[in-house]
This record gives sequence, C-alpha cells and structure tokens, in this order.
Amino acid sequence: MLNGLWLGFFLVAAVAGLARWLVGGDPTVFAAMVESLFAMARLAVEVMVLLFGTLTLWLGLLRIAEAAGLVAWLARLLGPLFRRLMPGVPAGHPALGLITMNFAANALGLDNAATPIGLKAMRELQTLNPHPTAASNAQILFLVLNASSLTLLPVTIFMYRAQQGAADPTLVFLPILLATSASTLVGLLSVALVQRLKLWDPVVLAYLLPGALLLGGFMALLATLSAAALAALSSLLGNLVLFGLVIAFLLIGALRRVPVYERFIEGAKEGFDVAKNLLPYLVAMLCAIGVLRASGALDLALDGIRWLVMQTGWDTRFVDALPTALVKPFSGSAARAMLIETMKSQGVDSFPALVAATIQGSTETTFYVLAVYFGAVGIQRARHAVACALAAEFAGVVAAIAVCYWFFG
Repeated sequence: MLNGLWLGFFLVAAVAGLARWLVGGDPTVFAAMVESLFAMARLAVEVMVLLFGTLTLWLGLLRIAEAAGLVAWLARLLGPLFRRLMPGVPAGHPALGLITMNFAANALGLDNAATPIGLKAMRELQTLNPHPTAASNAQILFLVLNASSLTLLPVTIFMYRAQQGAADPTLVFLPILLATSASTLVGLLSVALVQRLKLWDPVVLAYLLPGALLLGGFMALLATLSAAALAALSSLLGNLVLFGLVIAFLLIGALRRVPVYERFIEGAKEGFDVAKNLLPYLVAMLCAIGVLRASGALDLALDGIRWLVMQTGWDTRFVDALPTALVKPFSGSAARAMLIETMKSQGVDSFPALVAATIQGSTETTFYVLAVYFGAVGIQRARHAVACALAAEFAGVVAAIAVCYWFFG
C-alpha cells in the first residue's frame, strides 16, 4: 500500500510537470521539482533533530511512570471497564496492561512509541482468539480505539509547530482535544452497535458518563468565550498540563523510590532508537510530497476541491488542509509530511496549518494500523474493523474542521 502511494506521488508529479512544460509552456517546472527534492531532504533532517529530543524525553518519562506502578494502577483502574467492553479478555490478563500503556502513549501523542506497545497487546489478545485468522471482537475494539487516536496531550504536534517557528506551539491543544474526543466516541459507538456491547451497563456508565458530562460542561464553558480567550486558554492549559505531567511523573517516581534518572535513561535510549528509524521514512515522504507540490499537481487537485466547495457557498479556507486528511488513512509518515509542508507553504499559524495540525492530532492511519496490527498476528479477516475505524476517522476530520472554525475562524 505504501509502495503504491509513494510511487504514485512521483508518477503524478511527472505527468503534471510534463503537462506544465508541453501545454503550459513552463520549462522551469523541472528545476523547481529538483530543487524541492533537496529542500525537503534538508527539512526532514531539521525535523528529525527536534524529534530525537521529543521522543527521547517522553519515552524516558513513560519508563519512570511504568517503574512507579502508574501503568499497572491504570490497568487495575480500567480493568472493570475493559472486562465489559472486552468480555473475552479475563481479568488480570497481560493484554490489559499493554492496552493501557498503548492508550497512554497515544494520549501523549507519541504514536511512534505506541506502535510497538500496541503490537505486543495485539499478540496477547491473539492468544485468546479462538479463530486465529479472523479478528476477535476484543481485537477489533482495540484496533478501532487505537485508530481513533484519543490524544490528550499531542506533544509531537507541538514539536512540529515549534520547529516551524510557531509563536505558541500549544495553541491547538483544545481543538485537538475536542476533535479527538469526537472520533473516539464515534469509534466506540460504532463498535458497540455492531458487537452489541451493553454500554448502558452500570459499570460502563460509571466510567463513561462522568467523562461525557465533564466534556459537555467544558464545551459549554468554551462556548461563552471569545476567539481570543479560547486561544489564550488553549495555550495556558496546553503548557500547564504538559509541565504538570512531567513533574507528576518525577514526584510519584521519587516517592515510590524509583531511581528516576536511571529509568529515564533506559526509556530515553529506546526513544533514540525509535526516532532514528523514522528518518528514512520522513525523507521519502517529504521528498515525494515536495515534488508533488512543485509540479503543480497538488495545487490543481486542491483548486478542483475548492471550486466544488465554492459552489455550495461554504468557506474554502479549510481546503488547503485537506492533503493531510486525504493521506492520513493510508500513511502516518505521509500525513506528517503533508502537515509539515502545509505549515511551511501556508505559514505555521495560518488557518490551513492550524486545521491540518488538528486533523493530524485527532485521527490515525486506519489502513496502516490495520495492516501492521492485524498482519503481525496473521489475521486475514478484519470483519467490521475497517468500517468502524473509517467512521471514527471521518468524524475526527469533520470535528477538526468545525472546531478550528469555532476557535480560529
């Protein structure tokens, strides 16, 4: 899938470049495409410098949280909920702790760190699967919730914005929180409908209702604020939560007599290994997208979409953010590259860049997650996993656009 997508970017760019030369009479298009190749390769290395530090920092902190028992505590806390949402998984099964760690990494926006943990969780769930070639209900729910990407603290999005020179990298904190909540809710409801999960079970309601009421009340409060106040609140909460989480991990680790420095170094080494493996993928996708943009093919496609949107009378400013949304179901690295390219070409604090950042933080790579997670355990029949995951992703994109108009429109 990724092979075809990447090759397709170059082939479409080649056709568009030939059209601009032979039909449009613009022989400079090929020089622009070659220049874009080298510019995007250089940009990939610049992004990686900050990505090394970000992943190293947060995987180090996650290792402290794991050693302090926070992950195990979360597994016990969420155990009654998972036993009802995943009735085929017995209490105390190793999969529950791994699922919790995976959700924690996703909540922090560390999608690259979440993947290896998620693969371990999927393997543990496979040990309970009575039909090894078909996805079990528990595996489908786990995959859909993973694909819906509940991101409470999108540190990698903040990092990309900081790298591109944003005045306040955490400005998109609240928009991402609201959009990702919408995608996760739709994902859960769609799976519950197909699997006939009893969401009205008293225990499930005891977990979900307080969160839903809290989110609803929070949104009602936000509705009373001006756009400037919303931006200021998003910035304050983003930075406060980010630093507060760091201090909480360190203090709890110290109180539990965890050698916080040594554990941090252990996790940081893992973060370094994860980050260095991303550079080839980032270079590949950024170069392909840079050539696509330089050839004029991407602008032509966006102009077509913009014309269709104009016929409906809608505001067209969100159209320039759609490249991220269109490739996100197929490839996280391509969507990441699209986001960076949008921030660079449109301006990091422009409306399209803010929408693209919110989309990137509120949805996941559905087909990539499906291929990797199910492929790792030999599952051939995905059953209803694809439909439910795509429903969640579509809800996340729509919510991201709507929330950005609310906050920044």
